[in-house]
Amino acid sequence: MQSFCDEIRKLGRGIENAARYRMLEALMRGPRSVSQLIRVAKLSQPAVSQHLKTLKACSLVADEKRGIEVFYSLNTEYLLQMLARFAENIKKCRRRR
Repeated sequence: MQSFCDEIRKLGRGIENAARYRMLEALMRGPRSVSQLIRVAKLSQPAVSQHLKTLKACSLVADEKRGIEVFYSLNTEYLLQMLARFAENIKKCRRRR
């Protein structure tokens, strides 16, 4: 299992780029196809695909094939777990004061 610091670093890598963050914002409103994300990110299809590959490697998005299209969605379960762990670490830090 990865350490929490490694998980935070992975999360940071996923959101460090403005185009990836715009794509994540769009996914907060629901699943999107690659063509929809191209319009949101205002990038070429290969660039969006590379960003999606990074987001998937960072566990921030999940994909689902529907017919010939792939739809991406926010990995809310992972994000909620990360936020809960982060909050718990902050609470522990406060108790040490």
